[in-house]
Amino acid sequence: MRIALTGSSGKLGTVVARELRAAGIDVVGMDVAGERGPGFVQVDLTDYGQVVDALTAVGDRHDGIDAVVHLGAIPAPGIRSDVATFHNNMPATFNVFWAAVRLGIRRIVYASSETVLGLPFDVPPPYVPVDEEYPPRPESVYSLVKTLEERLATELVRWHPDLSITALRFSNVMVPEDYAEFPSFDADALRRKWNLWGYIDARDGAQAVQRALEVAPPGFEQYIIAAADTVMSRPNAELLAEVFPDVPVGREVGANETLLSIDKARRMLGYEPQHSWRDHV
Repeated sequence: MRIALTGSSGKLGTVVARELRAAGIDVVGMDVAGERGPGFVQVDLTDYGQVVDALTAVGDRHDGIDAVVHLGAIPAPGIRSDVATFHNNMPATFNVFWAAVRLGIRRIVYASSETVLGLPFDVPPPYVPVDEEYPPRPESVYSLVKTLEERLATELVRWHPDLSITALRFSNVMVPEDYAEFPSFDADALRRKWNLWGYIDARDGAQAVQRALEVAPPGFEQYIIAAADTVMSRPNAELLAEVFPDVPVGREVGANETLLSIDKARRMLGYEPQHSWRDHV
């Protein structure tokens, strides 16, 4: 399989590229900036012509793409202005999806976001663990774009029943170098309440991408992708009683089990987190 990986120079993208290549997948990295080399093409995703050209062929580097993994975006709210975030992220995703469809590429895996769940939960979640069963609740322009991208995917697969688009609602992406800070989170439950104390190790993010490439059927599905545990040593019962005392708990959860439900990803993709911050601190 040869895939185009947009956002290949980003925090998650660099790990996805490394892990997929280690699994024997031919990865053509695409980003607005990055190191020149045989596995990388510089592309401005907001320019549709560049996207079509890069997915079609690039000199002698490749002569066609089998699937697209789209991670390229301004990666969070508050990095750039709201208008700049919308004008970059929404056209970029439309261009990638539309070009793939036009070129006959029938498998797309892309980065949606945990933010569609209602982050930063200034309005409490409807229940915990949160899952994919309630409608998106965007609370920022960044999240609004992610919500619109999911709707775009829904309509594209309706138009093209053989098309597979998988939205991975990644939690806060971490690498091992980040984990030294985690023990400090315990002192203030509010510091990380914004995403229910969740995170995702980038290596497990890459696993989710690979599983979706391998097994996702035609149609559109979205999955929360998080670690199996929280960022906290303090137990969930204590955290919820302090921060979200009126939020219903839908099922029994372990003391440090993620409150971002990954049950659907486990069931349908075979996703199973292999990494925890507790193994590094």
